[in-house]
Amino acid sequence: MGRPDKGKAKKRRGLRRLFTWKKLLGTFIVCCLLVMGAFYVVYLMVPVPTANAEATMQSNIYTYSNGRILARTGKINREIVDLEKIPEPVQKAFVAAENKTFYKDNGVDIKGTTRAAWSTITGKGKQGGSTITQQYVKNYYLSQDQTATRKLKEMVIALKVDQKMKKGEILAGYMNTSYYGRSAYGIQAAARAYYGVDAPRLTTAQGAYLASLLQAPNQYDWTSASATGRKLVEQRWNYVLDNMVGEGWLSAGERAGMKFPVPQKPRPAPGMEGQTGYIVEAANQELMRQGLSEEDIKAGGWRITLNIDEKKQKDLVKAVDEELEAKLDREGDKKAATVQAGATSVDPKTGSIVAMYGGVGATEHWMSNATRRDYQPASTFKPVVLASALDNRSHTQDGRRIGLGTIYDGTSERPVVGSEIPFDPENEDGRNYGPVSVQRATNSSINSVFAQMIVDVGPVKTKKTALALGMKDGEDFTQTPAMSLGTMGASTLDMAGVYATLDNHGVKVTPTLVKSATHKDRTVEPAKAIGDQVVSRRAADSVTKAMTGVVQNGSGTRAAGNYAAAGKTGTSENNRSAWFVGYTPELVTAVGLFGEDPKGKQVTLTNTINPGRANGGRTPAEIWGAYTKAALDGGSDATFDLETDGSVPADSAPADQGTAEPDPTRTTEAPTQEPTTTATTPPAPTTTPPTTPPTTPPTTTPPRTTDPVTTPPPTTTPPVTEAPVTPPTAEQPDSGSVQTFGRPYSADGLTALP
Repeated sequence: MGRPDKGKAKKRRGLRRLFTWKKLLGTFIVCCLLVMGAFYVVYLMVPVPTANAEATMQSNIYTYSNGRILARTGKINREIVDLEKIPEPVQKAFVAAENKTFYKDNGVDIKGTTRAAWSTITGKGKQGGSTITQQYVKNYYLSQDQTATRKLKEMVIALKVDQKMKKGEILAGYMNTSYYGRSAYGIQAAARAYYGVDAPRLTTAQGAYLASLLQAPNQYDWTSASATGRKLVEQRWNYVLDNMVGEGWLSAGERAGMKFPVPQKPRPAPGMEGQTGYIVEAANQELMRQGLSEEDIKAGGWRITLNIDEKKQKDLVKAVDEELEAKLDREGDKKAATVQAGATSVDPKTGSIVAMYGGVGATEHWMSNATRRDYQPASTFKPVVLASALDNRSHTQDGRRIGLGTIYDGTSERPVVGSEIPFDPENEDGRNYGPVSVQRATNSSINSVFAQMIVDVGPVKTKKTALALGMKDGEDFTQTPAMSLGTMGASTLDMAGVYATLDNHGVKVTPTLVKSATHKDRTVEPAKAIGDQVVSRRAADSVTKAMTGVVQNGSGTRAAGNYAAAGKTGTSENNRSAWFVGYTPELVTAVGLFGEDPKGKQVTLTNTINPGRANGGRTPAEIWGAYTKAALDGGSDATFDLETDGSVPADSAPADQGTAEPDPTRTTEAPTQEPTTTATTPPAPTTTPPTTPPTTPPTTTPPRTTDPVTTPPPTTTPPVTEAPVTPPTAEQPDSGSVQTFGRPYSADGLTALP
């Protein structure tokens, strides 16, 4: 046999010397040291960054008073909840699903992460392998990009986070930042999306399903998954529960009794359409008045419970739809399309806004007709004038105390007496009423009477009363006799508050929309709804008694129903707005119609909803009546608890004292018109007509007739001296007038304090 080639043998021996096991081991150790050194350098160089923008974004949740969600706002559907609010078995389900060693590890799974990174680098596909801490770091600090660089950062930051944060904080962060499908970020949004409950009410089985979803949210959504997807998610659900049993977090007996919790079908996120947008915007404005900034609200994370009653809200929308919208052709009739409706309904005992109507829809007509203040409240302001007269114990020009039985001259275009600013408003259709009581003037909304009354009280005092009752000051709130006809701007929200204060016996009611506003970091105190006595109880109750006549025998009979009611109609100059504001012992509602063209300009309502003027006694009163009947479940036995003049019992008061005095010129038909507010300033009169009939009223009343046009004024009126007589004292009240007491008042509003 031949001998082996000596050259080849030498070559093999040279290779062995070069790759000895010692050299290979040394090289491996050096490489490991270099990698460790490099990793240490990276560890030192990579800081824990600030949270990414999406991780901290949350939605705001707005709910009805019963807790049902009205709306959710924000780009990210997330509501962060603290870990202690999440049931412990649900917490354990997430750990069992993703990282059983979570409570023991240091935040990193080297083997799993290395495997995932290598698969990504070599193009074999994306893999998991991250711990809960790493996934939290990815969600909260980094992006969802699957790159080797991002994986390396994830590991480094996870180690640092694990050292600085408690395991509970990390788990809470993970559950609150993860995506669950159905546009739901975080456990709270997921609980609402899949099971219609808040996170604290999740069962163990439901929690295990939500934990299973994280592996493939869209594929594992039961309602849209394929047969394979359903099989996989059910296997995943069983895997989670079995792991919980294996870790001692769930008993085998309890596990055996669990059934797969099929989630509910997806529901679209509540948007801003319909009345929702108006209500949400009004709530935000109220929160800002309570100290929140616009940035605070936009940052999200607020759970805002409203005072809106879900049933009453639906009742109000239905009433407007049936009494107004169903009668309008908005598409084919440009004139009909100019009619805008607004309404606000308030509980007078609590101040809660229980229903609000802002218009045809917030996505179609953004300005809310419930809160806008650019239209005149018209004759709905007259009860404020009366309240001021009673509260200030005012007297007529000839010295008689003003009360519901006080007689005034109801002649149309009668110049006011005692004012430096001349004013002679026309009554509706130029109608002359002659001598009428304040009660009758309220029933029929007689302009000339209230124009004189505000002069008797004083415009300055009247405005002070108006602001105390809840109206808002403005450039158009001029202190002139024309103010008596409601020439300032006001919203349905404002007028609902004013009338709620009257309904509440003169104790200030500030309508409030927000019941509570909570955030994981802070809360906002709701606005104070019930305040102090701002007018005496007897003044407020006397106004209430006067307005019951409007509903029973006056211009507001279309609002009558199976309930005690008081209210007032209003129609502004040029018929640009029409109102009915009224209340029962339990509910106060202001309804307004406003004329607005497509450019936002105020236009007349005449010949829109009905031929002729659209006055407050028609459609607004009909909307009010339909809503009130539904809101009170068909009616109510509640009665007004009124305190009026102590010398005349409320249940036996004469007609002029505030009961529903029949209108001697009223036909049996419900009135279709109501005096229009016309705030014009005529030239100064050449003579001063009497403010009132003689100090001793005529013993006969004008003849009753069904023809309102032909009713003649008295043919003769005895002269009255212009100099006022000595005002009567409290011990000697005028016959037929309601006595009130001056400020300050006792807590019940009945007694003047020294």
